[in-house]
Amino acid sequence: MDPVQSTLIVFAVLLLCLASGLWVFLALILTSGLSLFLVMDFDPARIGSIANLIIVRSATSWELAAVPMFIWMGEIMFRTDISDRLFRGLAPIVQRLPGGLLHVNVIGSALFAAVTGSSTATTATVGKVTLTELARRKYSDRLAIGSLTGSGSLGLLIPPSIALIIYGVLAEVSIAKLFIAGIVPGVLIAFAYSAYIAGRCLITPALAPQEAEEADESSLGAIVKNVSPVFGLIFVVLGSIYTGWATPSEAAAIGVFVAMVFAVTTRQMTFEIFRQTIINALKTSCMVCAILMSAAFLSTAIGYMHVPRNIALFIESLELSPYVLIIALSLFYILLGLFLDGISIIVMSLPITLPIVLQAGFDPIWYGIFLIIMIELGLMTPPVGLNLFVMQSISRKPIYRVAAYAAPFFLLMCLVVVLITVWPELVLWLTRIL
Repeated sequence: MDPVQSTLIVFAVLLLCLASGLWVFLALILTSGLSLFLVMDFDPARIGSIANLIIVRSATSWELAAVPMFIWMGEIMFRTDISDRLFRGLAPIVQRLPGGLLHVNVIGSALFAAVTGSSTATTATVGKVTLTELARRKYSDRLAIGSLTGSGSLGLLIPPSIALIIYGVLAEVSIAKLFIAGIVPGVLIAFAYSAYIAGRCLITPALAPQEAEEADESSLGAIVKNVSPVFGLIFVVLGSIYTGWATPSEAAAIGVFVAMVFAVTTRQMTFEIFRQTIINALKTSCMVCAILMSAAFLSTAIGYMHVPRNIALFIESLELSPYVLIIALSLFYILLGLFLDGISIIVMSLPITLPIVLQAGFDPIWYGIFLIIMIELGLMTPPVGLNLFVMQSISRKPIYRVAAYAAPFFLLMCLVVVLITVWPELVLWLTRIL
C-alpha cells in the first residue's frame, strides 16, 4: 500500500474511534489492530500475539511504578491543610511586592506542583484557598483567576511530574535528567507571571488594594513552620533522586511515606480519608497505565507500517529549518490541546514527532520539556482545557471568561517557549552539571 494511504488510514481510524466516544485506551488499541489488519494484512492471531507481547512488556516497566506512587502522594497532600499553611507562610513574604498576595498564586502553585506532580490538583488545591482570600480583600478577579489558571499548569513541568515520567518511559530517556531539565523553564515561567502581575499592579494599583497587605502571622518562626511541610517533602523526594540515593520510583515511595507521616502526625488522616486516597489513586493510575500500554501497542503498529519514517521523509523533503519545524510543531500541539488531554497528546504524537525532531538535531531531553510546555498551553485553551474547567467550578465564572483572564499568561508561556528554543541551554545546562 502507498505510504501516504497507510498514514491516512491510521489517522482516519484513530479520529473515527475518538469521535465515537470510546475511551482513549480502547481507541488506541482498536486503531492499532485495525491498521495492522487493513494496511499490513496481518491475521487476527498475529495481531493478538503482538498486542500481548507489547502490552505485557509495557505494563511491567519498572519506571511506571513511580506513576501510582506520585499520584497517591498527591492525593494524600490534597486532603491535608498544606495549601492553607502555604498561603499563611507566603503571604508575609510577598505582601510588600507590587501585586501583593497575587504572587501567592504563582509561588504557591510552583511549590505545590513540586509536591503533587499534577496540574489539576495544583489548581484546585491552591485555588480553593487563595481565591476566597483574594476576593475578600477585593483583588482583581481578572488577575486572580488568570494567574491561578496559568500557574496551576506548572504541575506538569516542575518535578516530580507524572507527564515527564510518561515521556521518559516512551522516549527511553533518563527521568532524573528530565526532572532536572524542568526546573529552569518552570522557574522562568513563574518569574514571567510574577513580573507581569507586578507590572500590571504598578500601572493600575487598584488591582491589588493596599489594605489587603496585612498578615496575621508575620514572624519568621510562623513563616518557617507553615512552609516547612512543602519544602521538606520537596527536599526528600527530589534530593533523594538528584543525590543518586534513590531512583524516581523509589523516591515516589519515600514521598508517599513522608506525606502519610505528615497527615498522621497533624491528625488529618482518618480511615475514610485513607480509603479515599487509595481508591482515587488506583482509578487515576489505572487510567494512565492503560493509556500507556495501549500507546505502546500503537507505537509498534505504526512502526510496522513505517508511518514515522514516511512522515519524517515528507517533512525532510520540505527542507524546513529547525526553527520553522518547531513553529509547525507548536501550532500542531496547540491545535491538539483544543480537543485532547495532555497524556493522550503525548502517547499519540510522540511515536511520530520524536524521530522527526531527533533527525532535525534537537536533544530528546530538550524536546521533552518543550512538549510538556505545549501541553500546559493546552490546559488553558477551550474547549478541553482542564484548568479552565477547574477554575470555572471554583470561581463560578463562565468558562469563556476564565479563558479570557488566562490569555495573558498563555502568551507569557509562549514567550518562554521562544526563549528555550533560541537558547536551549536554558533547559540543558543543569543536566550537565548535576
